[in-house]
Amino acid sequence: MPKAVAIVRIRGYAHAPWKIQETLEMLRLPKVFNTMIYPYTESLKGMLIKVEPFITWGEISEDGLNALLNRLETCKGEKITEEYIKTKLSMDLNTFKTKLLSGELALNKLDNIFKLPIRLHPPSGGFKGKVNAPYKAKGEFGYRGLEINNLIKRMV
Repeated sequence: MPKAVAIVRIRGYAHAPWKIQETLEMLRLPKVFNTMIYPYTESLKGMLIKVEPFITWGEISEDGLNALLNRLETCKGEKITEEYIKTKLSMDLNTFKTKLLSGELALNKLDNIFKLPIRLHPPSGGFKGKVNAPYKAKGEFGYRGLEINNLIKRMV
Protein backbone atom coordinates (compact mmCIF):
# COMPACT_ATOMS: atom_id res chain seq x y z
CA MET A 1 0.00 0.00 0.00
CA PRO A 2 1.55 3.33 -1.05
CA LYS A 3 2.10 6.07 1.49
CA ALA A 4 1.65 9.07 -0.84
CA VAL A 5 0.25 9.31 -4.34
CA ALA A 6 0.53 11.90 -7.08
CA ILE A 7 -2.63 12.57 -9.08
CA VAL A 8 -2.49 14.27 -12.49
CA ARG A 9 -5.59 15.38 -14.34
CA ILE A 10 -5.35 14.51 -18.04
CA ARG A 11 -8.87 15.18 -19.40
CA GLY A 12 -11.34 18.07 -19.29
CA TYR A 13 -14.99 18.35 -18.25
CA ALA A 14 -16.66 17.85 -21.64
CA HIS A 15 -19.66 15.50 -21.26
CA ALA A 16 -18.68 14.59 -17.69
CA PRO A 17 -21.51 13.98 -15.20
CA TRP A 18 -21.85 16.45 -12.36
CA LYS A 19 -20.69 13.81 -9.83
CA ILE A 20 -17.36 13.50 -11.64
CA GLN A 21 -16.94 17.28 -11.83
CA GLU A 22 -17.71 17.63 -8.13
CA THR A 23 -15.21 14.91 -7.17
CA LEU A 24 -12.49 16.49 -9.31
CA GLU A 25 -13.13 19.81 -7.54
CA MET A 26 -12.83 18.04 -4.16
CA LEU A 27 -9.52 16.56 -5.28
CA ARG A 28 -8.43 20.15 -6.10
CA LEU A 29 -7.92 19.33 -9.79
CA PRO A 30 -10.04 21.99 -11.53
CA LYS A 31 -8.09 22.12 -14.81
CA VAL A 32 -6.22 19.79 -17.13
CA PHE A 33 -2.55 19.14 -16.19
CA ASN A 34 -3.08 20.13 -12.54
CA THR A 35 -1.52 17.79 -10.00
CA MET A 36 -1.72 17.18 -6.28
CA ILE A 37 0.00 14.93 -3.76
CA TYR A 38 -2.17 13.16 -1.20
CA PRO A 39 -1.58 10.64 1.58
CA TYR A 40 -3.12 7.35 0.42
CA THR A 41 -6.30 6.49 2.36
CA GLU A 42 -9.36 4.35 1.69
CA SER A 43 -11.58 7.40 1.10
CA LEU A 44 -9.08 8.75 -1.41
CA LYS A 45 -9.04 5.36 -3.16
CA GLY A 46 -12.82 5.57 -3.64
CA MET A 47 -12.53 9.05 -5.13
CA LEU A 48 -9.75 7.93 -7.47
CA ILE A 49 -11.79 5.01 -8.74
CA LYS A 50 -14.77 7.31 -9.33
CA VAL A 51 -12.86 9.82 -11.50
CA GLU A 52 -10.40 7.33 -13.01
CA PRO A 53 -11.18 8.15 -16.69
CA PHE A 54 -10.11 11.77 -16.10
CA ILE A 55 -6.91 11.28 -14.09
CA THR A 56 -3.78 9.21 -13.86
CA TRP A 57 -2.15 8.43 -10.53
CA GLY A 58 0.56 6.40 -8.83
CA GLU A 59 3.11 6.23 -6.03
CA ILE A 60 5.40 9.22 -5.95
CA SER A 61 9.13 8.69 -5.55
CA GLU A 62 11.77 11.11 -4.37
CA ASP A 63 12.73 12.05 -7.95
CA GLY A 64 9.13 12.78 -8.87
CA LEU A 65 8.66 14.79 -5.68
CA ASN A 66 11.77 16.87 -6.42
CA ALA A 67 10.43 17.63 -9.90
CA LEU A 68 7.07 18.71 -8.47
CA LEU A 69 8.67 20.84 -5.76
CA ASN A 70 10.50 22.76 -8.51
CA ARG A 71 7.05 23.80 -9.81
CA LEU A 72 5.57 24.53 -6.36
CA GLU A 73 5.12 28.22 -5.64
CA THR A 74 4.47 30.36 -2.59
CA CYS A 75 1.18 32.22 -2.21
CA LYS A 76 2.86 35.25 -3.80
CA GLY A 77 3.87 33.25 -6.89
CA GLU A 78 7.57 32.90 -6.02
CA LYS A 79 9.62 29.69 -6.07
CA ILE A 80 9.89 27.97 -2.70
CA THR A 81 13.20 28.07 -0.87
CA GLU A 82 14.62 26.31 2.14
CA GLU A 83 14.28 29.52 4.19
CA TYR A 84 10.60 29.87 3.24
CA ILE A 85 9.83 26.34 4.41
CA LYS A 86 11.80 26.89 7.64
CA THR A 87 9.88 30.05 8.48
CA LYS A 88 6.41 28.79 7.51
CA LEU A 89 6.58 25.13 8.59
CA SER A 90 9.51 25.21 11.06
CA MET A 91 11.25 22.24 9.39
CA ASP A 92 14.02 21.89 6.85
CA LEU A 93 13.48 20.91 3.20
CA ASN A 94 14.59 17.28 3.65
CA THR A 95 12.17 16.76 6.55
CA PHE A 96 9.40 18.34 4.47
CA LYS A 97 10.12 15.92 1.60
CA THR A 98 10.26 12.88 3.90
CA LYS A 99 6.98 13.79 5.59
CA LEU A 100 5.28 14.26 2.22
CA LEU A 101 6.57 10.91 0.94
CA SER A 102 5.59 9.04 4.10
CA GLY A 103 2.08 10.52 4.10
CA GLU A 104 2.49 12.27 7.47
CA LEU A 105 2.04 15.71 5.91
CA ALA A 106 -0.89 16.48 3.62
CA LEU A 107 -0.02 19.04 0.94
CA ASN A 108 -3.69 19.90 0.42
CA LYS A 109 -3.89 21.22 4.00
CA LEU A 110 -1.15 23.78 3.27
CA ASP A 111 -3.04 25.95 0.80
CA ASN A 112 -2.42 29.08 2.92
CA ILE A 113 1.35 28.52 2.49
CA PHE A 114 1.58 27.27 -1.11
CA LYS A 115 -0.22 28.07 -4.36
CA LEU A 116 -2.17 24.90 -5.06
CA PRO A 117 -2.77 22.86 -7.21
CA ILE A 118 0.61 22.45 -8.87
CA ARG A 119 0.33 23.41 -12.53
CA LEU A 120 2.23 21.38 -15.11
CA HIS A 121 2.84 21.55 -18.86
CA PRO A 122 1.58 18.96 -21.34
CA PRO A 123 4.05 16.05 -21.49
CA SER A 124 7.01 16.61 -23.80
CA GLY A 125 6.68 14.25 -26.72
CA GLY A 126 2.95 13.99 -26.04
CA PHE A 127 1.07 11.12 -24.49
CA LYS A 128 2.27 7.70 -25.62
CA GLY A 129 -1.20 6.15 -25.73
CA LYS A 130 -4.82 7.21 -26.05
CA VAL A 131 -6.11 9.48 -23.28
CA ASN A 132 -9.46 7.68 -23.29
CA ALA A 133 -7.98 4.19 -22.76
CA PRO A 134 -6.75 2.71 -19.45
CA TYR A 135 -3.04 2.53 -18.74
CA LYS A 136 -3.10 -1.28 -18.61
CA ALA A 137 -4.46 -1.33 -22.18
CA LYS A 138 -1.62 0.92 -23.43
CA GLY A 139 -3.66 4.06 -22.78
CA GLU A 140 -3.07 6.91 -20.36
CA PHE A 141 -5.73 7.12 -17.63
CA GLY A 142 -5.88 5.21 -14.36
CA TYR A 143 -3.34 3.69 -12.00
CA ARG A 144 0.22 3.54 -13.31
CA GLY A 145 2.30 2.82 -10.20
CA LEU A 146 5.84 4.20 -10.18
CA GLU A 147 5.56 5.17 -13.86
CA ILE A 148 3.78 8.35 -12.72
CA ASN A 149 7.21 9.75 -11.88
CA ASN A 150 8.36 9.45 -15.51
CA LEU A 151 5.21 11.28 -16.64
CA ILE A 152 5.77 14.04 -14.07
CA LYS A 153 9.37 14.52 -15.23
CA ARG A 154 8.13 14.91 -18.81
CA MET A 155 5.52 17.46 -17.68
CA VAL A 156 7.74 19.73 -15.55
